[in-house]
Amino acid sequence: MSKGAATLTGGCLCGAVRYRIAGAPRTVVYCHCRMCQRAAGAPVVPWATVPAGGFAVTTGELAEFASSPPARRGFCRTCGTPLTFREVAEPDWIDVTVASLDDPAALPPRDHIWTESQVPWLRIDDDLPRHRRRRSDPSSG
Repeated sequence: MSKGAATLTGGCLCGAVRYRIAGAPRTVVYCHCRMCQRAAGAPVVPWATVPAGGFAVTTGELAEFASSPPARRGFCRTCGTPLTFREVAEPDWIDVTVASLDDPAALPPRDHIWTESQVPWLRIDDDLPRHRRRRSDPSSG
């Protein structure tokens, strides 16, 4: 999605929560951390980090869960679909689950983070950069 790209839309499985995103993502990643694995019940979760001011719930209301002291996860209270992740220390950004987009192909991941937690039986055969933890962590790479 480029700076002049169309607005993206998405929502939960049951349709009770719908959202729109305006603005290019800062990054799009595959996250392999244990918290994402447990929250989604999946081995990896693709996330798009978008400007919080460009994210709007258009139908329904997000429920939130404090998954750790610095983080809040947004989901549909009806069907349980994971939709967002917010770091309290970064109020200008919000992560949105790429698979909840109406067109998830619009935002392909650019790298892998938290690969130290990657499950050994899942092989993703791409040439994207991989980071043991966060991209900004000196031990990454």
